[in-house]
Amino acid sequence: MTPHAPPPIGQAAVAAVDLVKVYGSGDTAVRALDGVSVGFGRAEFTAIMGSSGSGKSTLMHCLAGLDTATSGRVLLGGTELTGQSDRTLTRARRDRIGFVFQAFNLLPQLTAAQNITLPLDLAGREPDRDLLAHLVDVLGLGQRLGHRPSELSGGQQQRVALARALVSRPEVVFADEPTGNLDSRSGAEVLAILRDSVRDLGQTVVMVTHDPIAAAYADRVVLLADGRVAGEIDAPNQGSVTDALRELAVPA
Repeated sequence: MTPHAPPPIGQAAVAAVDLVKVYGSGDTAVRALDGVSVGFGRAEFTAIMGSSGSGKSTLMHCLAGLDTATSGRVLLGGTELTGQSDRTLTRARRDRIGFVFQAFNLLPQLTAAQNITLPLDLAGREPDRDLLAHLVDVLGLGQRLGHRPSELSGGQQQRVALARALVSRPEVVFADEPTGNLDSRSGAEVLAILRDSVRDLGQTVVMVTHDPIAAAYADRVVLLADGRVAGEIDAPNQGSVTDALRELAVPA
């Protein structure tokens, strides 16, 4: 593990500065984040890892504007999200952030094509047809665009979710255990697509995972323990991630 050294805020696609998140109050208060400062570089694939209760999901939710920090700052590019109104946060999530979840979160009544373009439709924006065609081709969805989620496999549903996250060219894609409901082959395909989106599209991806195999697809791993940054791994592989987790006494 290398010592934690947050990159300069101005160079980060998204960053936390002295971030604190406390749930509850008094004797029952839980300090989920305890002064986290970390930046996530542009056009990089970063995995966040840690044991259950380490704060990894809370950190991602605060960075993505899905949860509000108790104190500290969250910056999306040069924009401070901390303290913004619900309307402003909703607009930022819609226009500047992409999401990929373990449970896919597709609307069952819409076709794959309609699910892919839904965020843009809600924003009143036309999709970039060249990018849309490229994503459909790369994700192998050409024969599935008219199908509803119930007619797709889990891997195909997650590919639709990936296309939805990428088609608007967001500044950051947040992926929360994106392979958790997939078999190993489909999971590997999804991770390769995320990695390729960084290389080919200049996308920034921040992924929460518990899986060293998944983390090995990233450029960098940020390790959390007890709500604090506990270390980082550059150019991770399965072995280096497993060793680092063992150092932290985190079951791999």
